[in-house]
Amino acid sequence: MAEEKTEEKKQNIIELSENPAEGSSWFVVHTYSGHEEKVANTLTQRVQTMNMVNQISKILIPTQEKIVISEGKKRKVDERLFPGYVIVYMKMSDENWYVVRSTPGVTGFVGAGSRPTPLSEFEVANIQKFSKIEAPKFEAKFKVEDAVKITDGVFIDSIGKIVEVNEDQGKVKVLISVFGRETPVELDFLQVSAL
Repeated sequence: MAEEKTEEKKQNIIELSENPAEGSSWFVVHTYSGHEEKVANTLTQRVQTMNMVNQISKILIPTQEKIVISEGKKRKVDERLFPGYVIVYMKMSDENWYVVRSTPGVTGFVGAGSRPTPLSEFEVANIQKFSKIEAPKFEAKFKVEDAVKITDGVFIDSIGKIVEVNEDQGKVKVLISVFGRETPVELDFLQVSAL
């Protein structure tokens, strides 16, 4: 059971009830960008206080682990796949709609016309599958033509120009001058800093 909870947490699912109301579906809720977690936590408290955990039973904030490199340091972050959106598993009724809609930070439901449109199980399964992909991606603030200084390795303190960026591997190819010749050198994102 603890293993399941870890998996649920990793996907950023808040499971309020293991017995959702019959006829429940996944709905996309629009929030203020950057307030997704706050909305999920507030909605969780409201649903529990109002004893509606079977009516509104799961909240999902789709994220993916990513490695961000800034100021020469690597750190892992959970990047939101859909900033400004939270996915809620609930039985649609006027009362349930009102509870979610009136939660601070919620701006509305996503749907055609005035009625929220449920997501298909296939769409939700794909979102969850994408969230589970473990190969973290690198994110760097480097681009081709940037001037950089090498901060580590054999060519420390050399100045060069980026000619290639490989975000998947976290590497850059830098053109530096060695014995009067322009030489390409492949370096890790951590080995260079922008000028």
